[in-house]
Formats: sequence, structure tokens, C-alpha cells
Amino acid sequence: MRPLIVLDASVGVKWFKAEAGHEDARALLDALAAGEIDVAVPAVFPHEVLDVARRLYGADDARALWERLDAAGIVVAGVDGALLAATIDVAASLGCTLYDAAAPALAARLGCPLVSADARAHRRIQGVRLIG
Repeated sequence: MRPLIVLDASVGVKWFKAEAGHEDARALLDALAAGEIDVAVPAVFPHEVLDVARRLYGADDARALWERLDAAGIVVAGVDGALLAATIDVAASLGCTLYDAAAPALAARLGCPLVSADARAHRRIQGVRLIG
């Protein structure tokens, strides 16, 4: 059984931005593509990451990124009332936005680690792996 992790969108953005944490983020993408790990993301993740890709590189590159993620088997979690309630609770406890609370709430639901590049929003989460 492959390890399951939840990625925050801050990690996805580092896939194509040459900044601190870029190599670690790319390694996670490569591990997903190689079938070494399973990755779940909250429903907002594709919108956040692909919009940055679209703004930086254009719609064709954003579409190609999504095709690569989809082919690699990334799991985009659906939204339900219980997950939304948990996301609101996480946002209140961390003092962050609902966007920033979505990945930690999903990781808690799935009982797996969260990987984030957003130390400001996620440094207080027990067991979070911060990159960058």
C-alpha cells in the first residue's frame, strides 16, 4: 500500500515557480507520477494551482498540467457538509481563510499527513510537513 498525503495548493504552485521548496514540490509530483505515493487534494486545489499556471504560462500549459495530474491519479476530494463544517472549524482555530483550511481539514478526515509550503497558515498543525 502506497502512502497517502494531502497537498495544499501552496505546494502545487511550487511545481512551476523557481523558489524555495521547488525541488521538494517537484519530487512529490514525480513520486505521484511514478506510483510511489497517493495524493489527495481539496476541491479548491485545482482551481488555485491551475489559475496560477494559466496566468504565468497560458491556458494550454494549465490544461497540460491538469492532464498530467489526472493521468498520475491525483484524487480531488468532493465536498460535503461535514467536510465544510470541519474546514470552517480549522479556519477558526488557525485564524486563516477557508481556502487555507481546506487541505488540513481533508488531511484530518483522511487521517494522513498534510504537506504545505504555507508556514504562516499551517505551521501550528501537528505533523504537517512544511517545504520551502
